[in-house]
Amino acid sequence: MQTVIHFDTRWFGEHGIGRFAQELFRRLPGTVPLRIAGGKLSPVDPLACTLAASRLRGGRYFSPGFNPPLYSPVPVVFTMCDLIHLRVASESTPVRRLYYRTVVRPGARRAERILTISEFSRRDVLEWTGVPEERVVNVGTGVSEVFTPDGTRHEPGFPYLLHVGRRASHKNVERLVAAFAHSRARATHQLLFTGHADAETAAHIRAHGVHGQVQFTGPADDARLAAIYRGATALVFPSLYEGFGLPVVEAMASGTPVITSDATATAEIAGGGAALLVDPLRVEAIAEAIDRLVDDGALRAELARRGIAHSAQYTWERSAALARAALAPTA
Repeated sequence: MQTVIHFDTRWFGEHGIGRFAQELFRRLPGTVPLRIAGGKLSPVDPLACTLAASRLRGGRYFSPGFNPPLYSPVPVVFTMCDLIHLRVASESTPVRRLYYRTVVRPGARRAERILTISEFSRRDVLEWTGVPEERVVNVGTGVSEVFTPDGTRHEPGFPYLLHVGRRASHKNVERLVAAFAHSRARATHQLLFTGHADAETAAHIRAHGVHGQVQFTGPADDARLAAIYRGATALVFPSLYEGFGLPVVEAMASGTPVITSDATATAEIAGGGAALLVDPLRVEAIAEAIDRLVDDGALRAELARRGIAHSAQYTWERSAALARAALAPTA
């Protein structure tokens, strides 16, 4: 008999967890939307989740986010993609730390399983929660089928280096801009960011004297983003902290060479020899990697080849299969 999975669909969206939620919901058998009053992570969300759980009489309670109920009569599985709200000062607040201490950690100790998306995050979650090792499961994530080497290429009239994603402090944008400013590549390339310009990035651009050499794409759906990846000389993604780092494998799947951090999850996700890994704290190391890739066409071709092969393991079917096994009733 198929187990019903009562799924918190409020996480659906275009962000990382939102994509994870939607892809699993489509692929897991027995999923039904869980009715929870109010928005996710509101001040009353722990009570709203608990009220919704209290009405259940069978199946599994599942959240693709980090918001477990305070109590549930049925087994609970929820997701901790990373511990960024605890590990990165700029992403942390007293309220967030209190929530993790009073809701997330006790919820983790009650939960039947906790899903996460990399071995780095799995180890971090195990250390922080203190739960038995077998209860934290790395299910990874997948790459949309739109990200392939074949298709249209973004051609803005200049060669460019690319950064994809939001520009929070842990994305290391200031050092990236500084590295670009110190690279030889600034004479031939532009630096392209996805999304709109923001005041903080504009300040970094002015401070490092590269005004006019940095561009922004504006909004981009997956089809346009795939074209932007294909047109780039390289993705430069020197984050200080990632629980996974989806742009790394999206770029690889699109045939684009990658420069990324040797820290947290990105070194793991990039795979051995499929990307150039740099110390994200050293501007000169990022600049040297940029110049090395721009100057060496054979290296770009080899990294593109390796990246395509490496990224093929990251499928939503694989993630869903691992999640399905984690959500199965235990003996």
